[in-house]
Parts: sequence; C-alpha cells; structure tokens
Amino acid sequence: MANTTAVEELDIVIVGAGLTGINAAYRLQTQLPNHSYAILEARDSLGGTWDFWKYPGIRSDSTMALYGFPWRPWPYEESMAGAKAIKSYIAECAASEGIDRKIRYHHRVKAANWSSEEQKWTLQLEITCEDGVTEEKQIKAWWLLACSGYYSYDKVLPPTIPGIDKFQGQVIHPQFWDENLDYADKRIIVIGSGATAITLLPSLAEKAKQVTMLQRSPSYVLALPRKDKTVKTLSKWMPRSWAVTINWFQRMFFETVFVQFVLNFPNAGRRFVISAMKSQLPKGFAIEKHFNPRYNPFEQRLCFCPGADFFKALHKPGVSIVTDVIDTVTIDGIIVKTGGEKIEADIIVTATGLHMEVLSSTAVTVDGKPVNETMGERYVWNGCMIEGVPNAGLLTGYTAASWTPGVDVRTRNLIKVIKHQDKTGASSAAPHIPESKRASMPAGPMMTLTSTYARAAMKRMPLVAGIGPWKAGTNWVQDVWAMLFGSVKDGMKYSSGAKDKAI
Repeated sequence: MANTTAVEELDIVIVGAGLTGINAAYRLQTQLPNHSYAILEARDSLGGTWDFWKYPGIRSDSTMALYGFPWRPWPYEESMAGAKAIKSYIAECAASEGIDRKIRYHHRVKAANWSSEEQKWTLQLEITCEDGVTEEKQIKAWWLLACSGYYSYDKVLPPTIPGIDKFQGQVIHPQFWDENLDYADKRIIVIGSGATAITLLPSLAEKAKQVTMLQRSPSYVLALPRKDKTVKTLSKWMPRSWAVTINWFQRMFFETVFVQFVLNFPNAGRRFVISAMKSQLPKGFAIEKHFNPRYNPFEQRLCFCPGADFFKALHKPGVSIVTDVIDTVTIDGIIVKTGGEKIEADIIVTATGLHMEVLSSTAVTVDGKPVNETMGERYVWNGCMIEGVPNAGLLTGYTAASWTPGVDVRTRNLIKVIKHQDKTGASSAAPHIPESKRASMPAGPMMTLTSTYARAAMKRMPLVAGIGPWKAGTNWVQDVWAMLFGSVKDGMKYSSGAKDKAI
C-alpha cells in the first residue's frame, strides 16, 4: 500500500550496510558532520557479503590487517577470517561509532531519479514491515552513495551444463546454499576453479566421502599464513597503536610490490606462483595439467588459501581435481569429454560465477533518462563516480588487491568533491567529458578480469581511459597521491542549480 506521509529529505543516502557502506558512514560523519545521512539496507541485517553467503568455509581471501577498517583495525590474530567473525567485527565497529543507529533495514531502493530542476535525488523505496506487508515510500536526497558491491544477490551467471536436468541428486549454487544440506559421506563435484571453489574444497572434504573439483581451466592459488602475529610481537616493545600502524603499512607495502611485480613482469610472476604451488602439492601431482593456467596472474583473480588448507586437502584420499570439459551430466554423475571418464556424484555444486552489476537492482535515471542501460558507454571518474550522473558515488574496492584500501580512498575522494561543493555553493557535481575530447579517448573495461562472469558483464560495467581522472585505480599509493594532490575540478562539472550555472 502507498505511504501518504510527507516526503523525507536527507543530505546523503548510503545504499548497503556492508563493509563498504559502514566505512562510508564513518567517513561522512567524521569529515562532514553537518550533513545528515541514513543507510538503507534491503536485508534484515548488516554485513553485506558476510551476512549473505552461507556456503561451508566462506571467508576473506585477503589478510584482515588490510581488509579491516583503517579507523578501527582488525583486533585478532586470524589473518583470513570466516564470515561470522567478519560480520561480528563489522557490527562491533558500527555500534562503537553509533553508525548502527543510522541503518534502516528492510528498505530496498527500487528506483532513483535525479532531477536537475530540484537538484536532488528522489528514491522509490519498498519497505517490508514486520508482518510481511510491503509499503512504498519516497526519500529525497542531495547525494546518493551506492555501496552494495558489484554482484547481484538475486541471480547468478547462468551455467551452461549439458544434461544437468537429468541429474537425480542435488544441484546447488554456493550463492543459494542450504545450510541444512547434509553432505556427510556424500560424493560431491564442485564445478569451477575460482575463489569459491578453492574455499569450498577443503571445507567439504572434512565430511564428504569424495570431493572432486571439476575445472575447465586451472587457477593460480597461493597459500597465506593462517595467523598474523606481527602486532602481538611488536606490542612487546611499543604501544599497540604503533604496532597496528606499522603492520598495516608493511602489509600494504608488500601487497603493492607483489601486485605491481606480477602485473609488470607477468612471466616472472607466473613462474613464482607456479613454483609456490608446486611446493605445496603432493609429490608427482600433475601440475602441468591442473595448475598451469593459460592466462597471467591477475588477468583473473588470484586465489588465496589460509594455512595452505586447499593444498593440504589434495593430500587426502577421495579429494581430487579433474581438468576437462563436461560432455554430459547423467543421473548419478558427470561424463567428461577426454576418454569419456565418469565422475560419480550425489551432489553437484555449480561454483560457476556471479551476475555482476554495479547498481544492484536499482533503476537509476537522470532527468528521466536511464543510466543502467548505458553504463557500458560511460566513463568512471577516479573509480568512484559515473560520467553524466550528478551527486552519486559508486564505491567498490580493488579486485587485484585487498578490497578496503581501495574503497576507502575512493570514499575520501568523494568527500573532497562534497567539500568543494560546500565551499563554492555548487548544488551538483557530475563527471563530464567534452564531446570533442571524448571521441579520441581510449576505452577499456573498468575491470580487466578475463573470467567468464566478468566478460559477461562488460556492457553493465563503466569504462576507463587510463588517463587523467578517467581511471579506476589499482595501486593504493598512486590512488592516495591522486586523492591528496589531485584536483576535484579535473573532469568535473559543478553547477549552482536551476540556471545550470557552471562554477
């Protein structure tokens, strides 16, 4: 039923109460204390990814020293934490800063329209009440921050698996995992070779009779220490706050050096990663077949595992990898094309990819003109705003490095834009490229990953030019430098409202 109460107005609306949204809220309330804000969350709890995903073993795939909030560092030794621990940490951080009181659960943003006449966003909300009844409501906001990540919670990349309908066992996608699924003593095939499959295999192997990871092409996998005792050790000789800061910067230094080394010297990086994998695998393991990807590291996501759990699982009887193409699924397994080998199964897990989209299911328009459908034609400004979309932030983290440092520097860049508006009296700020310049600009994907699910999403993702502010950024040091010393006027059109007077 329609809500007939007066339309609420806020300065800033954050969409999403995951790590990105909570971080944005902290930055807003500490650096822009005179601006009102609220966090709208469609689900019934905060945590985002760490509340949504339920499959066995779900955990971070980067060190928590960097993945945690820079303003409230991860306080535990566990380096690659599980979902429950991360969600609890996010909740504690939100409560400690009073951010939890700003969250409105069961508030789904169905549509958002920017009005140049009003110089505001009008958000169409669907609110689910305690009795299950839904209401509609409008909120007007000066700024809109999209902090819900880059994949859909509601749908996945449709897997093309011949004969899957014939299978008489259970088929499940990790995104919609049934926590009541009993897989003890069962034969399981995990289709896929990405981060989800790498996480699932050792966890399923703890109870299952047989686990086979069936991959069309191999991935790179590196083991990281399960515990990080650096802070504990340094704290013996200095205040803990100093130890935390030193640990953060040394972690960032080594991660940046490693990522840039691999990106700039891919052949050497490839040799290093394959050598590291070989040292962890069982003697005589067919590494040339199962761990020799056709692509270079970071062209697809490089996978990490804590304490080498993935490699240790491959030492167990009943745990194996098959690198082949599916010929067909049968009533009780899968036949692969090479030699017609059959892998028997009671459960098939389709870890085959996500449905990527940067605005979730929100229909975004600017003066009635759709944005979602033209996203693949628009450039991204400093990784945080979309060309031609006023007063809106698109906040995501790095894909070739730890997520949070990237999303934090982009949030701080947005705040610089808002502060410039406050200083000059500008009511709108929109990335803008003159047509004469746009025609000659390079056009590349915001995400350079070559994974199947990333390629399928190209038209739904914005562009980068790799020059000026028209880039997404992959290096924290460079991005911080650009944020601190770059101009918020470069590539940005500010105006004072109804008369569209440029500032």
